Amino acid sequence: MKTQLIKQLHNYLLHNHTDLLIALQEEHRLEHYLKQKVESVSDLLAQLLEVKRPAYVIEALCLEELTRDLRPSRFNYMRELLEAEFEMDYKRMLNSGILTYELINLIGACEPIFEVFAFGEENEDSAELKHAVMGMIAEYLDR
Repeated sequence: MKTQLIKQLHNYLLHNHTDLLIALQEEHRLEHYLKQKVESVSDLLAQLLEVKRPAYVIEALCLEELTRDLRPSRFNYMRELLEAEFEMDYKRMLNSGILTYELINLIGACEPIFEVFAFGEENEDSAELKHAVMGMIAEYLDR
């Protein structure tokens, strides 16, 4: 079951936190991170196994807990905003194969904004946050 959770967590990172996945790979810490993260839900896993919950329920509940501190995804937020508001630049980056690289750079450039607004599920739809990030994107693209 833990092996399956590691695979699912890896898949989640691949689709929602490509920036974190790449950083962990570059630091040769990905395997350790995944194992440690899955180990953090061992008690929940044991409880669910004890009450004989179906495997798919166990996986869903454990993955929910494993990804709680990873939501919302800054990577997805930035990608969606770039695609919606800076469509030409988004397409240019996508077609030239540099989109992921540039998104990681943009997240870094916007880090102070994310911190000031305490980016999270409760404010990811904030108009003020969106405009602040859009301003930083525009500045980044002008360079």
